[in-house]
Amino acid sequence: MHFFEGLGSSFQSIFSHKMRSILTLLGIIIGVFAVVTMFSSIYGLKQMITEKMASMGWNNSLIIYPSTGNEKSSSRQGSFRFRYINREAKPLTIDDYQMLKGETTYKSIYGYISSRQRFLYKDNQERLNLNATNNEFFKNKTYNIKSGRMFMAFEEINALKVCIVGHYFVEEYFSKDDPIGKFLTIGENRFKIIGVLGEDTLNSAGMDFNRWERKHDLEAVYIPLATGAKYLRNDDAIDYIYIQAFDGSHYWKLKTEVTQKLMAKHNMAHDFSFNDVGALLYQITNEIGDMMKKWNITLSAIASISLIVGGIGLFSTLLISINERMMEIGIRKSIGATNMDILSLFLMEAIILALIGALIGVGISSALIMIIAKAIKFNFPIPTLGIFLGLGFAVVIGLISGLYPAIKASRIDPIKAIYYFE
Repeated sequence: MHFFEGLGSSFQSIFSHKMRSILTLLGIIIGVFAVVTMFSSIYGLKQMITEKMASMGWNNSLIIYPSTGNEKSSSRQGSFRFRYINREAKPLTIDDYQMLKGETTYKSIYGYISSRQRFLYKDNQERLNLNATNNEFFKNKTYNIKSGRMFMAFEEINALKVCIVGHYFVEEYFSKDDPIGKFLTIGENRFKIIGVLGEDTLNSAGMDFNRWERKHDLEAVYIPLATGAKYLRNDDAIDYIYIQAFDGSHYWKLKTEVTQKLMAKHNMAHDFSFNDVGALLYQITNEIGDMMKKWNITLSAIASISLIVGGIGLFSTLLISINERMMEIGIRKSIGATNMDILSLFLMEAIILALIGALIGVGISSALIMIIAKAIKFNFPIPTLGIFLGLGFAVVIGLISGLYPAIKASRIDPIKAIYYFE
């Protein structure tokens, strides 16, 4: 039997019994729908966590702090002895930041100073968080400028007294006024407001990614790093330097490079330390990936039960259809169809039924995922692997379900089949 002839016969048989075919397809549709939806949900959740970590600048990053300056070293004189070298610890400075910015390979870098200051508001003394940093901080944290602008290079280089205010700071102190161009008297200095940060877009979809800290950030006032080093610290000191690698493969290379550059600049004194955010996040990401993989396997296995139920329905339908198609089988065999031709015909019909059900299930699942994603304003991707997994399951179920009925139909005696209804 030619392939296309068998294909046409299969479709003719399927569409000539529409109600029976639809009822048979329901189990396959529900099973594939469940597999694709489960797979997409887990995959989307994993991708969301990874993207949100990256959006907050948590992945592949180092935070460099000044340390106490106590170092432990050893020398071998017959046995190991330890001696402590006490060196005067130097703070991290603007020069350290500029050196790392110009001589290392990174994705993102900024310096940071944090302080609590008094400021004058309507003849009253209030307290606020005054932080000094660079524009890269806002980009790294995904804080967008709602109005005004970011710091200009001229303002950073010359330590000018300008500031950017957070969204919640404006809500509290400038709820009815436009703060752009106004001045804040903070401590002994006056800063001109040049920009206003918008709301926290990272948590706008109802997720909670470090919400408390991000709210704290948006309540603060920000000045250029050089301005903070000049007016808030002595000797151009800064609190810490944040630096982020392009990806996990460059992380350790970047850490080694930063260590060598800083030690060379600090006369080989290891008077700084690292907060290995990248190493911790790399471990957490791997653990989340492993956990998601296990959940994916578990949920896909549970969803596959629906496919098995659908396969049982397909098996029953094909068995019943043998009695209805006895004359067709007898006629086909009497004009030259072999057992293999009949076997192929029934198997093809089973696989086509399963594939039609699978495609409908994938379509319904994709449409539902898109509707939910729009409703909750979150992107649930439809992974190709999940679709192929559902289609593959359906083909296997169709093959297994149709095998026994196909073998049974192929072995029917053509004479008995022709006179079956007499």
